[in-house]
Amino acid sequence: MTKIKQVLVAGASGYLGRYVVQEFKERGYYVRALVRNQDKIKTPGPYGEPAIYDIVDDIVTGDITSPQSLKEICRDIDLVFSALGLTAPHPEQTSHDVDYLGNKWILEQALAENVSRFIYVSVFNQEKMAEIPTIKAHELFVDELKKSALSWTVIRPNGYFSDMGRFFSMAESGHIFMIGEGEKKINPIHGADLATVCVNAASEKEPREIAVGGPDIYSFREIMEMAFQACGKTPWITSLPLWLAEGGLIVTALFNRNLADLLSFAVEALKFDHVAPPYGTKHLKDFFAELAKKRE
Repeated sequence: MTKIKQVLVAGASGYLGRYVVQEFKERGYYVRALVRNQDKIKTPGPYGEPAIYDIVDDIVTGDITSPQSLKEICRDIDLVFSALGLTAPHPEQTSHDVDYLGNKWILEQALAENVSRFIYVSVFNQEKMAEIPTIKAHELFVDELKKSALSWTVIRPNGYFSDMGRFFSMAESGHIFMIGEGEKKINPIHGADLATVCVNAASEKEPREIAVGGPDIYSFREIMEMAFQACGKTPWITSLPLWLAEGGLIVTALFNRNLADLLSFAVEALKFDHVAPPYGTKHLKDFFAELAKKRE
């Protein structure tokens, strides 16, 4: 009888994490989900991501920056998948604390429990943003993973539909401030399409990195205009010069270093194209239409 493979999904309550849990379950895996708040996964997420509370096999609740609350997290686990990362400013935690040290602790547990493979989600175009604190934290962990004895895959998405959903929220308010002229291009990917890529990597043997984008390429301005169209509003976009945004980061850092570090990634990312190899079948226009329908 074939043993059911058991996977730990770290960051299971996030946009991608929920879709990954769902995909692993559909393929017959036993799924242990690491979350900070169980209540969060009992209902669908703000961008349509599934509620997963009733489909996971095991839920571990704890704070990755307090490892003592998560002992034996990799016990009986065959595979670790981590989309764990700091996505919003925290008064006490930094990207280094979560993205690097948190994932490093999980890696240490995986090694101690003889886990066979580790799949980690980092960032596309990381070499162009190497000095950004968030990117540094991700890549410090990637270095640790590559040096380890584990088989590994590093997934490098260029942007989630949930990231584009923030433009939709701004369009709903009637006005978007855009840094630069918005001419740089990106082909973001839906969480379900990206989850397929991630779970496919679970059956691979060789270490590799996978750059991932969605099926459609847009400029950032085109995405904003599409968001306004989905909302049924006339586009009102105000372009701000890059130097002004960078000056704002300097001022923000005087009062909130963690917030400035996270915002610096958003500002830097608007300086160049983010067109990655296309995967999937889900389209951003349909995603915006679904968000608009939910608001009715």
